[in-house]
Amino acid sequence: MARGSAPAGVSVVTVLRQAMLAVSRSERAERVISTSPLTRDVVKRYVADDIASAVADLTRRGLLVTVDHLGEEVTEREQADAAVAEYLALLGLLPAGADVSVKLTALGLRLSEQLAYERAADICRAAAGRGVTVTLDAEESDTVHGLYAVHTALRREHPDVGVVVQAYLPDSLERCEKLGGARVRLCKGAYTAPGAYTAPAEIDRSFVRCLKVLMAGTAYPMVATHDPRLLRIASTLAVLDGRDVTGFEYQMLYGVRPAEQARLAGLGSQMRVYVPYGDDWYAYLMRRLAERPRNLGFFLRSLMSRR
Repeated sequence: MARGSAPAGVSVVTVLRQAMLAVSRSERAERVISTSPLTRDVVKRYVADDIASAVADLTRRGLLVTVDHLGEEVTEREQADAAVAEYLALLGLLPAGADVSVKLTALGLRLSEQLAYERAADICRAAAGRGVTVTLDAEESDTVHGLYAVHTALRREHPDVGVVVQAYLPDSLERCEKLGGARVRLCKGAYTAPGAYTAPAEIDRSFVRCLKVLMAGTAYPMVATHDPRLLRIASTLAVLDGRDVTGFEYQMLYGVRPAEQARLAGLGSQMRVYVPYGDDWYAYLMRRLAERPRNLGFFLRSLMSRR
C-alpha cells in the first residue's frame, strides 16, 4: 500500500469522514478554527447569523423551516434549563407550520433520561400552542437508546413529536419498522459507531431500504438528504406508494444546495430547511463537512482567501 493511501477496502471518502469527525471532537482544532478571523464569513453560509431574519427570508420564498439552537453536552441542570428557555423564546419567532430540532443532550440526557424527557415535554407543550412541531435530533451512538425511549414516552401526550433515524446504523431498518404513525426524519448520519456502516454505498443502500419502509407504511417520512439519486428514488417511491405532496417532505441543510431547495419548493413539494443558529457552531460545522467531504475544499479555500 502506498504511503498515505487508505487501507484496503476503505474508501478515501470514509477515511476523510472519520478524520473530520475526529477534528470535530478536538479542542485544539476548535481553538484554531473558531478564533480565525476568516472563519466567521464561512460559518455564515451554514449557520444563521440572525435567526429571525433567516426564517423570515426562507418562509417568504415558500420554504418550510426546522430550527436548531446549537449546543449540546450540558453538564449541569441549569444549562438544560437555559436550553429550554432559549427554545421557548425561539418559538415566538417562528410561524405556524415550523419545526424545532432538539438535541436531548442539550436537555440533560447524559445527566438523567427523566430530566431530558421533562425538559423536552416543556418544549413540546409550548410548541403545540403555537402550531409548531418538535423533532428529536439523533446524536452519538451512546445516546440512541435514550433518544428512542424519550421519543416513545413523549408520543403518548404529543403524538406529532418527530425523531431522527440514521441510516448508517445497522438497526435503522428495524427502527423504521417500529415507528408507524410517527414523523421520521431519515438521514445518512453524521457520527461513527461500532459495527456501523462506513462505506458510502452501504449507507446509501440502508437509506433506500429505510425509505421503502417509511413510504409504504403509516409514518410521515422526512427525507433528509442532498443526494440527487436518493431524492429521485424518494420521489418515485412516493408516487408508487400513493403519497401526494402533503404525505412527505424533503429536508436539506441551510446553505447547502439552495437552488435545489428552491426548485423543489417551486414544484409544490414540501421542502424544509434545517436552520442552525447560535455561538456553539464548531462541532456542528465539522460534522456537516464530514457528511459532505466535498464541502471541505470550499471551507479550506475560504479560510485561506482574504477576498
